[in-house]
Amino acid sequence: MGTPPLSPWAVLVLTPVLVGLWAPCVVSRQPNFIVILADDVGWGDLGANWAETKETPHLDQLAAEGTRFVDFHSAASTCSPSRASLLTGRLGVRNGVTHNFAISSLGGLPLNETTLAEVLREAGYTTGAIGKWHLGHHGHHHPNSRGFDYYFGIPYSHDMGCTDTPGYNLPPCPPCPQHSSAASRVARKDCYTEVALPLFENVTIVQQPVELGSLARRYAEEAERFIQRASDRGRPFFLYLALAHMHVPLFPPLPPAPGRGIYGASLGQMDALVARIKEVADSLGKGSTLLWFTGDNGPWAQKCELAGRLGPFVGAWQRQRGGSSAKQTTWEGGHRVPALVYWPGRVPARRTSHALLSVLDSSPGLLRLVAAAVPSTTRQHGMDISGFSLPWADRNYPVLLQVLLHPNSGAAGKVGEIEALRLAQYKAFYTTGGAMACDGSTGPAQRHQPPLIFNLDRDIQEQEPLDVASREYQAVLPAISRAYAQALQDIAADNVSVADYSQDPAAIPCCNVQHVDCRCHGVHGATRDPHMEKRTPWLCL
Repeated sequence: MGTPPLSPWAVLVLTPVLVGLWAPCVVSRQPNFIVILADDVGWGDLGANWAETKETPHLDQLAAEGTRFVDFHSAASTCSPSRASLLTGRLGVRNGVTHNFAISSLGGLPLNETTLAEVLREAGYTTGAIGKWHLGHHGHHHPNSRGFDYYFGIPYSHDMGCTDTPGYNLPPCPPCPQHSSAASRVARKDCYTEVALPLFENVTIVQQPVELGSLARRYAEEAERFIQRASDRGRPFFLYLALAHMHVPLFPPLPPAPGRGIYGASLGQMDALVARIKEVADSLGKGSTLLWFTGDNGPWAQKCELAGRLGPFVGAWQRQRGGSSAKQTTWEGGHRVPALVYWPGRVPARRTSHALLSVLDSSPGLLRLVAAAVPSTTRQHGMDISGFSLPWADRNYPVLLQVLLHPNSGAAGKVGEIEALRLAQYKAFYTTGGAMACDGSTGPAQRHQPPLIFNLDRDIQEQEPLDVASREYQAVLPAISRAYAQALQDIAADNVSVADYSQDPAAIPCCNVQHVDCRCHGVHGATRDPHMEKRTPWLCL
């Protein structure tokens, strides 16, 4: 009896790898997959991408031993929609996740959407998610209900709640009264009203409030344990490691090395964590594990010196008009992210690919390679790259009409709306806007008809749009207009999901609902409210 075939979501992991390598035959043994997703990391935060960065020697070595993709994009420029697209292969306008979920959200990634983990588990894989989830935590939206055998992490961003161990750019929780319930109710107005951060192992809250300073170490340890357990069982595994780095608050080793600063020290900590995971993967036998490192979106410019490096993708046109052109925007700095793939013996080493790709890409050719077919009930945004191999790494390779759609993820404008489109080297904006910048400014939404068009081959800073009267603009506009209209028509004809963004305090993860603000200083034997238990069955150690 042969092993079950992989599916299009399994191929989602393979796609960026095989763009630079056409495998001549099916891999005889199912490979392990490790996807490491950094949070708010800048394209220029890797030394391999940006010479000014000195804090990532291990990631730079990973790039040297594998393939580096320099025109790689997240599917959105904020957390929840980016992660939903990675795990489903579908843009937010299809899978329903268009903006971030809250700590009190009842919903999450729609339950009718199929995740990569669900398909891989059906194919015989052991699946694990470690780190930030942010796709819903209430009821069946928890990772254990979305295809992951094992989960260890925080259900949303680690700045979405107070903590007794404050870090950089996060104030401490004010002390909460712990005497009688009547006194607590009186004093509640003086107490922090957000829930303290919970740390989950599967459905059990193992620490609340979480000690953020030890989180990186614990993630690495749990990742090692997961890999070892899967290896001991002789089963292939899929590990989705969603780091807290480089999202604020930052918790670098103290004191930081001279000249590195808080951000540089945190970047070095992330670099060391990735090196540790790579070492564990190599210990299983080089070539048995595909490791993919990328980011969920660009830097959070509002955080000033605690934000990452954009590299050359500064969105100069927007910055001249106010606001940030990074996270939450459709400028290159918001969605162009680092991407490294390491798979000894399968992926070329010392390769830099300029292929235009995103996490959404998959292809019929790759599906044939793993003997799987796209489900007829869903559509994806990827393009067919079958038959293309080494020439993709050559900048002079003939341009293919790859189309990337860039949705508004939280800046000015309508959230979820397709604001920009990339066609080969051309970037067309139908709506522009800026997120909040370090100086507090924002850029209002501006509609553009005809669209602003930038030639990124000549203007990577997105500074000067093409003159609408120019021969180049007139030549490329028809193709862009057709691609935009066809994309919108295709989405309208799809089975589009709708996410539930309603909120209820009962959905807040809380291991002792009778404690004011659920601070949980010692939760053993905590009294639980039976009415809340019916709606929020959180377990506590």
